[in-house]
Amino acid sequence: MVPEEPCQCPDCLRFYREHDRLIRENPSLKQQQELNWAALQAFRTLAGRVLEDLQKPPEQQADVEAPPEDESLQQALADLENVNAHLFSIEVFMERIFDVRVPEAVEQKFQELAGELAPDPLNADRLRLNRLLHQSPDLN
Repeated sequence: MVPEEPCQCPDCLRFYREHDRLIRENPSLKQQQELNWAALQAFRTLAGRVLEDLQKPPEQQADVEAPPEDESLQQALADLENVNAHLFSIEVFMERIFDVRVPEAVEQKFQELAGELAPDPLNADRLRLNRLLHQSPDLN
């Protein structure tokens, strides 16, 4: 069920701006392929480094704050290991997107439709991701 009006909370408004910017600035299939690959790799790199750092003995960790309580640290480590496993699985599937090549006419269609999709606040993908934002606990 799609709501009639898009959510206007700060998280959704920030998401709308980012969604639109990524379409406007990367309106071709090739650019979207590269952008998504780079984002996935950045996520894997950062999540992996955090996991690696948290697994070090407390005296070797890079943070200046006290480490989290042991139980919450163990849960965080398990969660990060799951995140990394999911990211690795996504990476394997995403490698296939580079197999897709399209003729120039199709690239032109990407660019043409990018101008229509970017400002559309009722875009189904935006709304689906907004629901995910609201289902996730705020960890800040």
